[in-house]
Amino acid sequence: MATLRPADLAREHGLSTQAVRNYEREGFLPAAARTPSGYRVYTEMHAAALRAFLALVPAYGHAAAGRIMKALNAGDREGALALIDRGHLRLVRDRETLDAVRSAIGHLTAEPAPARFHGPPLTVGELARRLEVTAATVRNWEDAGILTPERDPATGYRLFRDEDVRDAELAHLLRRGDHPLERIAVVVRQVRTAGGTEELALALEGWSSRLTERGLAMLDAAAHLSRYLQLAE
Repeated sequence: MATLRPADLAREHGLSTQAVRNYEREGFLPAAARTPSGYRVYTEMHAAALRAFLALVPAYGHAAAGRIMKALNAGDREGALALIDRGHLRLVRDRETLDAVRSAIGHLTAEPAPARFHGPPLTVGELARRLEVTAATVRNWEDAGILTPERDPATGYRLFRDEDVRDAELAHLLRRGDHPLERIAVVVRQVRTAGGTEELALALEGWSSRLTERGLAMLDAAAHLSRYLQLAE
């Protein structure tokens, strides 16, 4: 193979030569040969390894990309493939979560929104009476991670403030739509983060786009990995 300098690898990607040396030191690139004077000598195999690593980053994240390349360069192809499989499984789960949130938001927007609660904190019993459910149901929602009430420091009693009541009302709507508690917990966390159901509905498009980008990045990374493995054989 033709020999390449660190600058040749760096220039293709707009990197510094120090970054290339760092990637080699971390094990993301195979070890380079050295000239008698100590200079690194790279080949097309190293260039392919760098392309593969940089393609893996947007697909699996920097840390996972590094672990995949280190496994490959250590001869552990099974370990590298297991890491890749976990990345694909995570993408599948994220898509399932997105679908669940979309379904739940569609159910929420199809029903009249409950009147917004503003008032002093409610106890478990008071919240249960407001929703016409049992106190045990409210506690089940807390156990599922749907509700996160504060505790009164003096008595230890649960205190459900405005946002907790909103989350409980969302949960009550979604339970009437037969959504399981684990999906409701996901929706409520997303609503809490976004600031409301309308904001969440808008955010879902961005979420979907990011998942599509990750899936396409995985395809690109697979092509670069295949090329690198062919040269490494």
